[in-house]
Amino acid sequence: MTTFSDAFFHDTKEILDRIDRGAVEQIVEELRDCRDNGGRLFFCGSGGGAGHASHAACDFRKLAGFEAYSVTDNVSELTARVNDDGWESSYSNWLGSSKLRRGDCLFVFSVGGGSIEPPVSLNLVEAMQYAKQAGARLVGVVGRDGGALARLADACVVLPTGDPTLVTPQAEGLQALVWHLIVSHPRLAAAVAKWEGLTTSGTSPE
Repeated sequence: MTTFSDAFFHDTKEILDRIDRGAVEQIVEELRDCRDNGGRLFFCGSGGGAGHASHAACDFRKLAGFEAYSVTDNVSELTARVNDDGWESSYSNWLGSSKLRRGDCLFVFSVGGGSIEPPVSLNLVEAMQYAKQAGARLVGVVGRDGGALARLADACVVLPTGDPTLVTPQAEGLQALVWHLIVSHPRLAAAVAKWEGLTTSGTSPE
């Protein structure tokens, strides 16, 4: 008897086999060029993507030597901007206050990539548009057909769709896998993570 777990993991494996490895490597090169030339790295997403953004900003700072930030980490500033200026402009206005500029990079996590028509994730769309206008790089990991992110990005991993009823959980789960691959990539890694450091130093973690 096939369980839901069997079906879900089978779907995951099929999606993994279809991910464009070249697109992953292209993001790595964009990020390496950004870091090595003094650029800053900004992460954003909504919902699960915002969680990825916060976690990724930590890891890229700690493990890959970036000056990295998550747009939504300061809840006071975020909610003030939403309250005063509106949701759609909240991320782009934050980036403006951070003086996003040429040489910086915006890294976006999204399930659908955003859309102007129909209006979906306009906060992300406006942030991406602002990044392009500022001359910053734009990269991302996205599901479905990639939406506005895939069209605007300098490099983008579009996660293939498997079971159409599982687009969101698969996209958000595999986004975490992809960005962990990227931050661990030899072209970017600048430090060894704690547990790997214990193992390689001869200390066996319990």
